[in-house]
Amino acid sequence: MSLTSDTWLAFVVSLPSAAATARMRIWRAVKALGCAALRDGTYLLPAQAEQAAQLQTLADEALQEGGQAWLLHVHAQDMAEQAAYQTLFDRTADYAPWLEELAQARQLLPGLGTAELQRLQRRHARTYEAIRKIDFFPGEASIRAEAQWRDFTNAVEAIQSPGEPQPAVGRIARRDRMQYQGRLWATRRHLWVDRVASAWLIQRFIDPAARFLWLESPADCPADALGFDFDGATFSHVGDRVTFEVLLASFGLDGDRGLQRLGAMVHALDVGGTATPEAGGFEAVLAGARKRWPDDDALLADVGGVLDSLHVHFSTQRKP
Repeated sequence: MSLTSDTWLAFVVSLPSAAATARMRIWRAVKALGCAALRDGTYLLPAQAEQAAQLQTLADEALQEGGQAWLLHVHAQDMAEQAAYQTLFDRTADYAPWLEELAQARQLLPGLGTAELQRLQRRHARTYEAIRKIDFFPGEASIRAEAQWRDFTNAVEAIQSPGEPQPAVGRIARRDRMQYQGRLWATRRHLWVDRVASAWLIQRFIDPAARFLWLESPADCPADALGFDFDGATFSHVGDRVTFEVLLASFGLDGDRGLQRLGAMVHALDVGGTATPEAGGFEAVLAGARKRWPDDDALLADVGGVLDSLHVHFSTQRKP
């Protein structure tokens, strides 16, 4: 989250000595919201921050506990004062212990099983997202954290999926769908999120007569096949876009709202980021389907129905 606010909210709270529990609860809440402490009982927050509305709830809670609370709008008088306020929100000290833990965890990855890797990644992802959420003015610490998190997630993916593609650099060329009909498409076997979603997208929106070849290794890809989601494939990760998103852009499908939101879900599950509420459910359904259908053709047919329903859902649901 990056803000350019010159308007701030000052939260001033005072509670009676008997309300020790409430005092601790409110202190923890303002810390979680990303408030900067000006002095004991006085906190500052950018006025545009989405967390600002929650300060009113804390003020009401303080009043109910017999205390006093004020929520004041503060304006920086000049650029120097604005810069001084922003300095209070430097998250270097928040990132530092997490980065140290992440570096230690990075050394342990080769000896961990799949379940342990996933638990470790989820735990560190929660911490990272919590800091990012209150990093209102990202700086050098944010850049370092993003780079180390990307390295960590790439290392986990390399262990879990040895053939997982690395993002290429460059622009995404627009393709004519009519030139890609009745083709042979190839990707790595044992389909997971990006591959199964990409195969579904190809079958439903790009090449209805598509034939698929599930590769033991990318090196086995025939010369006449259109490879996807592996290094050197015709369609794979480009920049920060996963293969599903690259296919959307390549074939002019990125204007479809339902497919856009499906892409956001696939992106979050494949490389991380802000997950949609539906992401966890789809991941669980796919994990179960993989156990039921060891054959990738059957898996695509089964999960394809789920993706059909999600597409309709995302196309008709109002934006949250």
